[in-house]
Amino acid sequence: MMDHLEIFKALSNKTRLEILNWLKEPEASFPEQDFFDHGVCVGQIQQKAGLTQSTISEYLSILQRAGLVTSTRVGQWTYYQRNEEAFKALSQVIQSEI
Repeated sequence: MMDHLEIFKALSNKTRLEILNWLKEPEASFPEQDFFDHGVCVGQIQQKAGLTQSTISEYLSILQRAGLVTSTRVGQWTYYQRNEEAFKALSQVIQSEI
């Protein structure tokens, strides 16, 4: 069961919304990255957002706790992807409950 309040809190920040939008089309949003098997490297997201790594890490953590993104650790790097199933479920909630 999704925590709707947690999701809407996560969506209430412009940069977090931008991150989700970038992750929707990672190849177009992050042309510097060569492969997207595991998602987008946190460093690429930080560079594009122009914010500190600690701020971006906190934003990604909020998005992950809300279930909107997933992360994969590869060596010392962490990669993030949108959780498309969560967006489908959220769409259903908005259509049926709100």
